[in-house]
Amino acid sequence: MKLPIYQVDAFTSELFKGNPAAVVPLHEWLPEAVMQNIALENNLSETAFFVWEDDHYKIRWFTPTIEVPLCGHATVASSFVIYNFLKPGLKEIQFQSKSGKLTVTKTDNLIELNFPANKPEPVNPPQNLLDAVPIRPKEVLYNKSYLAIFDNEQTVRNMEPDIPALKDLHDDGLIISAQGEKYDFVSRYFVPGAGIDEDPVTGFAHTVLTPYWSEKLGKRQMKAYQASQRGGEVFVENLENDRVKLAGKAVLYLKGEIDVK
Repeated sequence: MKLPIYQVDAFTSELFKGNPAAVVPLHEWLPEAVMQNIALENNLSETAFFVWEDDHYKIRWFTPTIEVPLCGHATVASSFVIYNFLKPGLKEIQFQSKSGKLTVTKTDNLIELNFPANKPEPVNPPQNLLDAVPIRPKEVLYNKSYLAIFDNEQTVRNMEPDIPALKDLHDDGLIISAQGEKYDFVSRYFVPGAGIDEDPVTGFAHTVLTPYWSEKLGKRQMKAYQASQRGGEVFVENLENDRVKLAGKAVLYLKGEIDVK
């Protein structure tokens, strides 16, 4: 069985920047084990699979080791494929996922995601989190993932956490963040428990970061930067009804075909 495959760099307008995701459009679902093996073979932080059903798509995301309930950059990549190759006349994309309904629109050259917010709440940091970072955070919060806040951007950029220690922290890992210099805030995201030591640019992390920084900075609309080695920009907005808008650019790296026996 031959399947189309696309690889798209999301949250960037530059090739080899942002976060690469594989996209595999399907007519019907493959066995879960096959999708997991394709994701492992791709060896990217996420591979997205989707199926058209009635008037919407059903979408699923796999890391090389597990299925995840939500992934922003692979949704940007999937939307880029739909808008440019599958349904170029479509004005709005509706996805159904394990995290509920996701709405995507396109404005100029930005792909905009309407996602559920994950507002983090302050917690006492677990010792293995404190052991994994060389500088004590000034605040630690939690909602699905731990969020550690630091004093300045350079601390976040220069951080070298103990990745093996973080592997035992939580499957949704650790976000580190600080107020930015050029950007409203900067962040990095470490998820070794899901097979990703550091994710380049992460939509899910910004569902946690957006409500936090919106409250701290008193702003609804912000420009964020994920300061990984590849790096990428995310334009965010804190919406009502516990939703956030995440917007970014994308660029095609490859279009091909895989052969699944």
